[in-house]
Order: sequence, then structure tokens, then C-alpha cells
Amino acid sequence: MSATYPMDMVRGRLTVQSEKSPFQYRGICHALATVFREEGPRALYKGWLPSVIGVVPYVGLNFAVYESLKDWLMKTRPFGLVEDSELSVPTRLACGAAAGTVGQTVAYPLDVIRRRMQMVGWSNASSIVAGEGKSKAALEYTGMVDAFRKTVRHEGVRALYKGLVPNSVKVVPSIAIAFVTYEQMKDLLGVEMRISE
Repeated sequence: MSATYPMDMVRGRLTVQSEKSPFQYRGICHALATVFREEGPRALYKGWLPSVIGVVPYVGLNFAVYESLKDWLMKTRPFGLVEDSELSVPTRLACGAAAGTVGQTVAYPLDVIRRRMQMVGWSNASSIVAGEGKSKAALEYTGMVDAFRKTVRHEGVRALYKGLVPNSVKVVPSIAIAFVTYEQMKDLLGVEMRISE
């Protein structure tokens, strides 16, 4: 994640620029070079800390919820979901989707803060992120805690979940598919390993 983080930061900026933006990044390389030149190398890692912290609950909850659901289904065998002591692919997909939903919902505020921190220092982000006529000061954060504090103070707790639904449309199916692929590869390779063991 650390090695590719500058690409994520640039992706965030490319995503929020519009046709009305006063300055246009022409692409990934131009954006990387411009940020490096105008804001310094540290700017490429703005928002890195909430990303690193967010990985812990995100990945941890994904595996914990997935394995717990699987174990519960195997023990209780509700609705005939267990066939020959195995869960079907659709059932595993459902377990993965539930795990992805929980993990992402808990970690999502850190993702919002990361994105906001990535915009700090970008002189042309004011009108895009803060809205026309609003103070650019809303974009100035001294760190992760300050970003949380200012976001909640100015916009309320709900602001920490802006974009959760569209992000879930991408993340939840990908987590579900990743877990099913993980299980299929374990079966194919003859490896059996459970988190609880």
C-alpha cells in the first residue's frame, strides 16, 4: 500500500477535478509531477496514516465476519445451506458480501478522512471540495485527528459516511468474489486452514 499510495492520492485528485476546475491535470504522470514540484514529495503521502489505520479493522473484520458466518452456518445448518459438509458458492458469496459490508462500514470514516487530507494543499481544490463561495480554510488540516474534528464539527457525523453506498457497490461484490476465490484456491491446492485454529 505504501509503495502505490502516491497513485491513490493522484487518483483522488483526478476524480474530483471537473471541466470547471481552474487547473487541469492532464493525466497520472502530469499530476504526479505537478504535486511533487508544487507541494513537495510529502504531499504524495497525504492521508497515508488513516489508510494504514483503516486496513486493520477493514481486513480484520472481513476475515472475522466471514469465518464466523461460515462456522455458524456449518454448525446450525439453517435453510439447507450446507451440502455434503460444504457451503455452496452462492452461500460463500453471501458470507463474503456480509463480511465486506461490515468491514467497509466500520473503516469507511477513515477512507473519507484520507480523501479529504489528500486534497489539502491543492490550491484549486477549494471550489471543488468546499463548494463555490466557501472558505478554503475548510480544507486545512493539521493531521488526521484535526480532519476528523473539523469534519464532524462543520458537517456532522453523517459526513464521515458520504459516498458509502456507491463505494459499497464496488467493494462488497469484490470482497465476496475474493473470498470465494480464496476458498476455491484452498480446495484446489488441498490446503485447509481456519482463522480460529
